[in-house]
Parts: sequence; C-alpha cells; structure tokens
Amino acid sequence: MSTINSQDDEDTFKILIATDIHLGYLEKDPVRGNDTFVTFNEILEQAQKNEVDFVLLGGDLFHENKPSRKTVHSCLESLRKYCMGDRPVHFEILSDQAVNFHFSKFPWVNYQDGNLNISIPIFSIHGNHDDPTGADALCALDILSCAGLLNHFGRSTSVEKIDISPVLLRKGRTKIALYGLGAIPDERLYRMFVNKQVTMLRPKEDEDSWFNLFVIHQNRSKHGATNYIPEQFLDDFINLVVWGHEHECKIAPTQNEQQRFYVSQPGSSVVTSLSPGEAVKKHIGLLHVKGKKMKMQKIPLETVRSFHMEDVVLADHPDLFNPDNPKVTQAIQAFCMEKVEMMLDNAERERLGNPRQPEKPLIRLRVDYTGGFEPFSVHRFSQKYVDRIANPKDIIHFFRHREQKEKNDSDLNFGKLVSRPASEGMTLRVEDLVKQYFQTAEKKVQLSLLTERGMGEAVQEFVDKEEKDAIEELVKFQLEKTQRFLKERRTDAEEEKIDEEVRRFRESRRKNTEEEDEEVREAMTRARAHRSEDAILASASSDEELMDMGMKVAGGDSDDSLPSTRSRGRGRARGRARGARGQNSTARGSSQRGRAFRSLKPQPSWNSSKSYSEDIIDVDSDLEEISVVPSKVNQRLSAPSSLSKRSSQSQISKGVDFDSDESSYSYHIDLSSISVFCLLVTWTSNSWIIWILKTTNTG
Repeated sequence: MSTINSQDDEDTFKILIATDIHLGYLEKDPVRGNDTFVTFNEILEQAQKNEVDFVLLGGDLFHENKPSRKTVHSCLESLRKYCMGDRPVHFEILSDQAVNFHFSKFPWVNYQDGNLNISIPIFSIHGNHDDPTGADALCALDILSCAGLLNHFGRSTSVEKIDISPVLLRKGRTKIALYGLGAIPDERLYRMFVNKQVTMLRPKEDEDSWFNLFVIHQNRSKHGATNYIPEQFLDDFINLVVWGHEHECKIAPTQNEQQRFYVSQPGSSVVTSLSPGEAVKKHIGLLHVKGKKMKMQKIPLETVRSFHMEDVVLADHPDLFNPDNPKVTQAIQAFCMEKVEMMLDNAERERLGNPRQPEKPLIRLRVDYTGGFEPFSVHRFSQKYVDRIANPKDIIHFFRHREQKEKNDSDLNFGKLVSRPASEGMTLRVEDLVKQYFQTAEKKVQLSLLTERGMGEAVQEFVDKEEKDAIEELVKFQLEKTQRFLKERRTDAEEEKIDEEVRRFRESRRKNTEEEDEEVREAMTRARAHRSEDAILASASSDEELMDMGMKVAGGDSDDSLPSTRSRGRGRARGRARGARGQNSTARGSSQRGRAFRSLKPQPSWNSSKSYSEDIIDVDSDLEEISVVPSKVNQRLSAPSSLSKRSSQSQISKGVDFDSDESSYSYHIDLSSISVFCLLVTWTSNSWIIWILKTTNTG
C-alpha cells in the first residue's frame, strides 16, 4: 500500500471512516441504552478534533428501520453540535449533483446550501437495517438529508440494472471518485453481478488520475452459495473498498491479490451480538489521500463497552469433572464462577487506563457440556452479577455437539433449522428458515402455488418492514398468474391434464429467477399501495367522525336522537401516519460542473446473460411442485384465512373460469390441499426463536 506523509497540506484529503453505528440499539436497556449515542458523539468529536474534510459512513447508522423519536432526536442533536459551524470546507464537487442525489428533494450537497452552515459534511449510504421501505421508499437517512445534516448517496432505484455514478471531489491537485452502493439483498445483487447488470461509470477525462473509493454494505464472508458478494465481482480500477455490514473490526487495508485493490473493514462501533468477532477492539479510521497514495490511521474508540469472551469444554478437564459424580454440577458452577471473576479482573485492569469506558463490562462464557454433563441454572447464576456485569442474563451459554442420528422422513428435526442462537454470530433470517423447512419436509406438505423463496421474502417484509399485506398479496399474485396460465392453455377440466400443465409452468419458471424476483417486487408494491390507501381511508374516516362528534356536541343531542342507520368502522389503519405531502423542488445550478461519463462495461441485453450464469449455483431458484385439483362447477375458492383480515373479504369468491368456443364450462382451483404455514417469530435474549407450525386446511 502506498503511503503519504501525515503532514497536512492543501492537496491532502482527510476522511473519517466509520460503519455500522446502530443508533438506538437496546435503547430501553437501563444499563446499555445510551451506549450507541455516546460512541456516536465520540466519532463526531474525533472528526472535529482532526479537522477532517468529511465523514464517510458505510451504512446502518440506525439499528431500526423505523427508529424511535428518542433515537432520531439524539442523532439530530449530535449532528447539529459537531457538524455545523463556520469552519470552511476546502474541497469542491465536480460531478453533476442532480445525478448523485437524484432521489432527494434538494439535489445538492448540504455545505453548498446557502441556508445552512456546515463545517463537516457527512456522506453516507444506507445499510440493511435502515434501508428505504414503504410506499414512498423512504428511510431514516432521507429525513437527515432533507434536514440538511447528511448527504445520502449510493441509492439505486432500478431493480433491473444498476449504474453507479461517482461523486467527484477535488481538493487542490487530488481528485477522488467516491462510489457508493446501499444495501441490496445479497442474492439479488449476486445475480446482477453475474449477469453483468452492475456498471461503475468512470469520468472520460483523465480517468487514471482519480483515486477511486468505493463504499459497499453487503455480506463479505460467505453465508451461502449466493448470499454474499465475492471481492472478485468488483472492478479492478478501484483503489480502496470500505466494506460495511461485517461487524468484526479489520480496518487495516488488506490487498486483494486478484483485483489488486485494498479492502478496509471498519466493523461496528457497538457490540450487537455476543460473538467472537465483536470481541475485537473497536476502531474508526482516519484516511489520508494525496494524489493516488493513501494512508489509514487507526483510532481506537474509548467509549465502547469492553467485551470479554472465553470458551470452556468440560470434557477437556477429566481430572476436575466426572459425570458420574453426584456433585459435579456444583463443581462446574464453581469453575464457571472462577472464569467469570478472571474476566472481570481483566476488564477492570483495562478500564484503569481508560476512564471514558463504561463501568460494567460485557462477559460471555460459552460452556460445551458434551459428554454426559448437565447444565446448572443460568438465572440463579446471573443473579450474583447483576451489579457488576452489563449483560447478567447472557453470561453463560451452554451448548453441546449433537450426535448424528438416522434420518426419519416422517419426523422433522427442527433442531437442524435453529442449530445455535443468532447471538453466537450466525445471521438467522426468516426466509432462510422457510427454505430449510421445505428442504427437509415431506413432499405432501410442500407449498403448491407459492415458492419457498417468495414466501420467505414476503414473511421477511412482514417482520422487518411491517408490510402487513405482503403475504396476502403474494398469494393473490401467484394465484392470479397460475389462473391466467391455465386459461390461456385452455386446459380440459381433468385433474391429470391440469397437473401436467402446472408442472410445465413450474419448469418454465424454474429457469427464470428474474421472473420470481419480479413477482415478489410486484406483490410488495401492491402491499405498499394498499397500506397507503388504508391510511388515507382511515384519515378520512377519522375526520368524518370528528365532524360528527362536533355537530353532536354543538347541537346538544343525545345518543338516542341520532340516526342509527349508518355505522362507520375506524379501519385497521387507524393511528398510522397520513399520506405524505410531497413538494416539487425548483432546479438548482447543480449541473454547472457536470461531467460526462463513459460506461466501463458494455450495455448488456436482458437475455444475453444465461451463458455466464449457468455455472453459478443458485440455491434460491428451486420451485416446489404445484398441485391443482379441479372441483365442481360454481365451487368457491377456499383461501387460507390466517393470512390477513382482508383475505376473508377479497378472496372468498374468486375462481378461474375457462371459456371455449366448443363448449362452455367453468371450474375453480381448489386450495383445500394447500398447507398453510404459520411462522411465529419471537425475540428472546438476542435470539430468534422460530417455530414453523403446520396446519392443513381440510375445509
């Protein structure tokens, strides 16, 4: 890695780099509730102290997709305190800002706004925790951007092709091309890279004179066949990649031997899971860039709560523990207490040299009790450390390696679906659990119309984004598509012929993963549209009720004198925010310094990508067998009643009619054989405990 002198001059960029701050994590915890806010203040304080040119954030500024008022208020307070002032900004923007910030109502950087006094600009992409969602596709960063306190960039609005246009910066003779790509589902982005649908644009003029800096927020480590982004997918002209989303701090740039660029992984600034990667010392980076040379300076964070972790295998101590000893449990408990006390002593010594560090540390002792041992009561053990440890309920984690058993097709081993809690470093997602469930389930309980991938994504939207109509709309969309296919084929009303046509339909869709992505996106769009309509109807209903109450009070009429012929329900969307009122912004002189770009890669065609993607194994492309059973004429469609309240109203009498010139007949798709899977998601002790309960509709 090329180095530069630390001496500041007019040609050197100084950039403070941080990722995964997760504001609002455990904000209701009486001990750890303010940890994220204190550390965020320290990060901005370091930016002010080192007089950086700007701050670069790599996503997940907020922990929740819809942060609380307390979290938003604390964030605004910190940004206003440290980022506003009279200190001049010494770099300029050369690119067309209307392109860089095209989704914003104010498409220009905040420090060039005449109504604001910004001393330290912040550029940030969104992460998977604070990504845009809802009918208007807004996120918490858009609120900060509209307030003029942050510059949100790297947002892609297209789901078919991504063109990453850089923000071009210049300070003296140093020029930086800042590329950004906000969080996108890893499987989708993986396929888009494979199909050459991701293009990074470069300036036409003096393209080799730019220092190319790329900020990304995706899985770096491999979690599945396509559930990560290999570094080889990125272009080799990049000089430095700042990789967000991974929480382990590896901020020192390491070179990719194949692509020759450097990768810096700052990690998170707060411990969000009690895993080994989080136990690494937390840092932020101060990046110096002069010409094509760079230098990364590590800055340790002093306000991060210390985290100490240790593993114990009881079977490795046969001289201390004998499973046949009736008092072995008391011996194990005493041994664990000794280990915890040692970690507390280490934490206390570490804190002596850092008075800004929180008093109570995080302690984790993982105990492998394989070999006939029995765990003791964790709750009774934790009571002894309530006043000394920040996480008393999570100190001890017992686990053991399960022996392999013969597979029984009649029984489902739910232990395989949740082998260990998410707090141990495993990213546990609902869609993955749905997929694993159906991979191990019997054929007779497989999904029929829905695919496991579509169902998983719909449930994920319901859980993470509160899209309450996501599952219902996906069911309706898949059902309507199957109905149209059978109607176009003019299939005879015979069970065998219907099954054959549906099998053909399944095989044709299996080869086209983009089509399934489009179905899920269409269903999510419908769900968001329904939510907006419900909010508007609820607001109108509330206004009419208030007017009726006002008339009632003014007239002095009693309840008996009012007509009882009309009764208006409040609607399930009551209490939600009303529809957003947008405003059109006037054009601002943001294109005066516009630059022409050329595409680094040729424009691909939609159907030309199959030759390259044949070698890629996509675990999400499997489609389940579809079963369609004809029923008698005028039989009504039986829809699952557990999807949502609207399903009982909007789907109750829908069927598929087939008209023919030779004969007139109709039949309906019978859903009585479709298994309805209810996913109960409960958050307990930083772990997802997920039960997948199967109920069969026998109506």
